[in-house]
Amino acid sequence: MNRLGLRVTLILCALVASCAPDNPGDISNNNNNTIGNDSDIIISNVTLIDAKQGLLYDMTVIIRGDEIVDVSTAASEPDARTPSGRVIDGRGKYLIPGLWDMHVHLTYDDRFTELMPLTFLSWGITSVRDTGGMMQDLMPVIAKMRAPDAISPRVYFSGPLLDGQHVVYDGNSRPLIGTQNSDVEQARENVRRLKNGGVDFIKIYELVSPEVFAALVDEAAIQSLPIASHVPLHMLASTVGNQVGTMEHLRNIELDCSANAEVLLAARVEMLTTKKIESGHALRSSIHSSQRLEAIASLDEDRCAQVLAKLTETIQVPTLRLNALSLAPPYEQSDWNDALGAMLQEVQLEWSQPNTFIPQDYEQRDLRFANYSLHMVKRMLDAGVPIGAGTDTPIGLAIPGYSLHRELEMLVRAGMTSLQALEAATIRPAEFLGIEDQLGTIEVGKRADLVLLSANPLEDIRNTRSIDLVVSKGKIVPQK
Repeated sequence: MNRLGLRVTLILCALVASCAPDNPGDISNNNNNTIGNDSDIIISNVTLIDAKQGLLYDMTVIIRGDEIVDVSTAASEPDARTPSGRVIDGRGKYLIPGLWDMHVHLTYDDRFTELMPLTFLSWGITSVRDTGGMMQDLMPVIAKMRAPDAISPRVYFSGPLLDGQHVVYDGNSRPLIGTQNSDVEQARENVRRLKNGGVDFIKIYELVSPEVFAALVDEAAIQSLPIASHVPLHMLASTVGNQVGTMEHLRNIELDCSANAEVLLAARVEMLTTKKIESGHALRSSIHSSQRLEAIASLDEDRCAQVLAKLTETIQVPTLRLNALSLAPPYEQSDWNDALGAMLQEVQLEWSQPNTFIPQDYEQRDLRFANYSLHMVKRMLDAGVPIGAGTDTPIGLAIPGYSLHRELEMLVRAGMTSLQALEAATIRPAEFLGIEDQLGTIEVGKRADLVLLSANPLEDIRNTRSIDLVVSKGKIVPQK
């Protein structure tokens, strides 16, 4: 069995009493009459790392149920007593908050749906944000993931992509994960229906008109729903940015940063309003293919600075591992086969071959959009634009969980520090949903989602993969 397959098996064993050992690994039971409860989890003498507090040495963290109830220096334990409960010796190890993937599609490809919860956890991803799926497909999956004692990350979801008169993901050339919003009234009704259906936020897509966009934004505010969004093709990023909580993939920012922005936008609007539209997907693809590289080539630094100044309140989720796929294909990484081994055999066979769209000869690859994406993230950092970590799993060779660690690597490659990359995968997602009082840092009163690492991620972001164990919803999930 490969390493990741073993991880998933151990996750199942961890929460099934019949196969859980009395003393798994370095976890021991201590029934002395000391502080704490026998059911507490105590991680002692550990180096704590989160994006708010930085690096804290020799800490002890006590977990009771799904809550962190104490965080203190090891030396400050009352009367130097060992707390009761399950004690984990954290000496030489590093404790970080549970990681998020801010951009996943749980029901996009049913070959992955059942595997996702366990695979995410095996890689330390304890929360996910589903950014597009039909309610009839999503709700059984969400219910299963949120069931009491479910072995699953926390999940937050938007329901379908809210598209325009034409729908990109309409179930024909692409999977059905989008829905039509042909006018203002339909848009408002869709938002109300989604609110009643229990969504945590809404997702606006690229073919909505400016009028429909305004209606969606207004109704979302009435319904107290955060907004994730692509930049609608009718509009400029600088106009959209201050009205939504996150923008995805850096898409369409290149047009607003172009010296030819007005000319390109006028041409785009003409394409959007033609009577000869084959499909939403074909329309969007033709616009991107005809304008993206031209816009990148004509980038105007002064204009771009003005655009980014209007995005400082909007979290950008650049999905660099996808945008820069040609620069660093996952199948060229040394750990790819190991990670791929946990997927279904059909997926292993399909994804073990080099992607036909990326020439094997590096010199033949078109890296213009990849390099632009990395450079744009650096510009955003310098401009104070917040960045969130998401992958678009399972689209574009994205193995659940594994791809988030690839995203962290690419964020660092773009210019983020390792601590900023951790912030993108911990604090930013919680801020978007308004739950930063519950998740994102290792503090008293926060939910008990934690990852124990054997190597320091601040020295090398790739060390986020050196997972000793995961605590998800207050339960230990062994990794090795």
